[in-house]
Amino acid sequence: MAKLIDFGVLMTYRKFKADQIFTGTALRTGGEVLITRQDGQVEAIVPAADAGDEVQELTGILSPGFVNAHCHLELSHMKGRIPEGTGMVDFLLGVMKQRNFPREEVLQAISDAEEAMWNSGIVAVGDICNTPDTIPQKSKGRLRYRNFVETMGFIPATAPQRFAFSKGVYDQFEAAMPGTNSMVPHAPYSVSPVLLQLIADLPGNELISIHNQESAAEAEFLQYGTGDMRRLYDFLGIDLSFYHPPATTSPRAMLPAFLPSQSILLVHDVHTSQSDLEWMEKNRQILPQIFLCLCPNANNYIGNGLPDIDGLRKGPFVILTGTDSLSSNHQLNILEEIKTIASAHPRIPMAELLQWATINGARALGLDAEIGSFEPGKKPGIVLIENASEGLSNAGSRRIL
Repeated sequence: MAKLIDFGVLMTYRKFKADQIFTGTALRTGGEVLITRQDGQVEAIVPAADAGDEVQELTGILSPGFVNAHCHLELSHMKGRIPEGTGMVDFLLGVMKQRNFPREEVLQAISDAEEAMWNSGIVAVGDICNTPDTIPQKSKGRLRYRNFVETMGFIPATAPQRFAFSKGVYDQFEAAMPGTNSMVPHAPYSVSPVLLQLIADLPGNELISIHNQESAAEAEFLQYGTGDMRRLYDFLGIDLSFYHPPATTSPRAMLPAFLPSQSILLVHDVHTSQSDLEWMEKNRQILPQIFLCLCPNANNYIGNGLPDIDGLRKGPFVILTGTDSLSSNHQLNILEEIKTIASAHPRIPMAELLQWATINGARALGLDAEIGSFEPGKKPGIVLIENASEGLSNAGSRRIL
């Protein structure tokens, strides 16, 4: 027998009605009310006639809170400091040259960036960490975080030392935010095979994030050992005489180090080809679970261009969205990422784009039992998407709950 609930009792519930409700998987149009408890826990979506009084009427689309699946919150102090369109290598050099700022400035920028994410409707973040700088802000608990402690070291002989350094940062995150952290490789051009295997073999390291096929320079360096990427190593004073390129693409070079029990967020995917997708699909039983994370505004900012998004959609892999950092983006706003994709690919249904921004990101970060959709028992947050009646080009988002 169905349980009958009196949604009018003592204002125990909050009630929201809008032009449309996006549930996390589908758009519902008109006539329904989202019911939550006072703490934001979803109770039900019911016909308006059954909702009782005190319904808050809103104009726009109600959506679960957004998931920013790829961010570098610790770089927030670098907003506007690196010019647009430099290309990958000069962008990386710019980040390296400008990381050292007064701690007070770094911490304030982190706080301000998180506040902006909160206000725009983001509820969870997959965040890349090279330092413990974000721990004080994250420990306040406003947003959910999955911390990816990034490891770099291209010289095989230094792998144990590089691993130990990053493990020290990882341990600080574990002490502050236990069970929400992973150690991850930066990218195939910055991590030796020895270091990669140490990361893959770390006990409990089940969720990994990798910068994947972000630029043509990366592809050339892995295939031939030539090209613009060598300038990066010249700057770092690294003698590349030891390097023998794997003569293959990033997924084929990186993914075999991991186990089927692990999950991998492949981030950016600008140069992921149909051949790469076919190879990953063919070998799915022996590879980790793969998610594809798109950060289109960062790709445009750096000058790498957008991925073949229609091609990625044809594969079997879950797509999600991220912002990258304020060193490579004008804002940390997931709706702005969705708008950029919609502008380039107007035929992608709005419900599909919103799914990338909500439940798909939640699944990738292992948070889908708690956020990502309006299902009873979850606390996904509530976002109002405004000015979307004619599409997303002029839309904005703000947090309601």
